[in-house]
Amino acid sequence: MRWWDIEPVLELEKDLFPEDAWSRGMFWSDLAHARGPEATRRYLVAEDDSVERGGRIIGYGGLAAAGDVADVQTIAVAREHWGTGLGAVLLTELLRAATTFECAEVMLECRVDNVRAQKLYERFGFEPIGFRRGYYQPGNVDALVMRLRDPSASLPSVQEIEVQGTESNG
Repeated sequence: MRWWDIEPVLELEKDLFPEDAWSRGMFWSDLAHARGPEATRRYLVAEDDSVERGGRIIGYGGLAAAGDVADVQTIAVAREHWGTGLGAVLLTELLRAATTFECAEVMLECRVDNVRAQKLYERFGFEPIGFRRGYYQPGNVDALVMRLRDPSASLPSVQEIEVQGTESNG
């Protein structure tokens, strides 16, 4: 993800998470830590490479590393691409980044009512370890806290994650 991706990412963010969408400033702040030798963040986008929609951002993800622990900050896929495997591609790239950052484990929070995301994370070996009550606002929705130990061991092979009509652009 680059600075010029922020506006289209915000459009997707507001569509998918209307009540608790990230702000422009939140993305700018994290991107400021995503480049150079001292980088502690990795953000990426996926673009639709079809002729009619070429270059449109259809997914994104972000990871922050601190010491030997990484945290999946955000991951999202446009509704019309749900079920295509794009979420798995994005998560795979975030886990590769965690491995590059030499993180021993990866944490994330997921809405308790987002069963689709939970199943994706479980396929990669994430395990529930607790809850954060009222984490998502407004609405006072709890977050399920999940942890993955040894992210490098959970990376699927390229053959296991196949998405048609998309290109991951980190």
